[in-house]
Amino acid sequence: MRRGWMVVAAFALALASPVRAQPIPAAVISDPAPDPAHPPHQTQLLVPSAGLGMNGLFMLAGGAGPHPTMILFHGFPGNEQNLDLAQAARRAGWNVLTLHYGGAWGSPGVFTLQHVIEDAKAAETFVEDPANAARYGIDRRRIVLAGHSMGGFAAAAAARDDATLAGVILIDAWNIGSDAADFARLSGKARAVAAGQAFDDLGNSLAGTSPKAIADEIVARGKDWDVLTWAPRLTRIPMLVVGAEKAGGKDNHAIAQAVARAGGHVTDVTLPTDHPFSDHRIALEALIVTWLDALPKP
Repeated sequence: MRRGWMVVAAFALALASPVRAQPIPAAVISDPAPDPAHPPHQTQLLVPSAGLGMNGLFMLAGGAGPHPTMILFHGFPGNEQNLDLAQAARRAGWNVLTLHYGGAWGSPGVFTLQHVIEDAKAAETFVEDPANAARYGIDRRRIVLAGHSMGGFAAAAAARDDATLAGVILIDAWNIGSDAADFARLSGKARAVAAGQAFDDLGNSLAGTSPKAIADEIVARGKDWDVLTWAPRLTRIPMLVVGAEKAGGKDNHAIAQAVARAGGHVTDVTLPTDHPFSDHRIALEALIVTWLDALPKP
């Protein structure tokens, strides 16, 4: 098993270099052969959480199922959903569930970071439910949680105490707890100004919150939300950590190192790009599809 993870890591390093020494998976750059009997399709649905229904889109893979399934959590506030990655994973044979947390992008409720954690766990519960697995062709033995930025934080939070998952993927994850000290130094108007500068892309996307409310929540819960302290609880399932050198690369490398030191199996990669992986989209997709394909099969 260790050798398998080393191969994936080597592939990732090759992708980060100007000359790609490894082939890009076909699913990243080409459509699969049609399967008229079991074509790929997608369905809109409501994912229940705290008595409300989160708006979701389930991209279902072609071919006879059941299929391994990835839940892909978006970041803050969700302008970027990484749907190109979702499509690549589906072409590789994975179902992919995407969703909007409560209070985000039309999903009912009030948005808070605590609700994001709860909503992520609710989404995991949804795909693990036997009735839903039968309805959507989900292989319950092969469920992976993945997330970008805040979504990476959500994926890690949901995966902390679940050894039944097949894996977890952090994509330049936001370690929310690490920001608590900076905001705690400020109060009142100063904190509101700093929060407005840090969270300047809310637009009309999140209901019932504000930059200042987000900052206050981070200060109040920061010690509990430091992903580094979760490391011992993230060692029982394979983990892929992909950092962005021009954004959260150092923080993500620290998370990977902490989990590895605690005894976890971690593939740790930093790509030379920005937070949305603007000029490394193909590299990101190739890395993740290859890692998914290398996961142990039941």
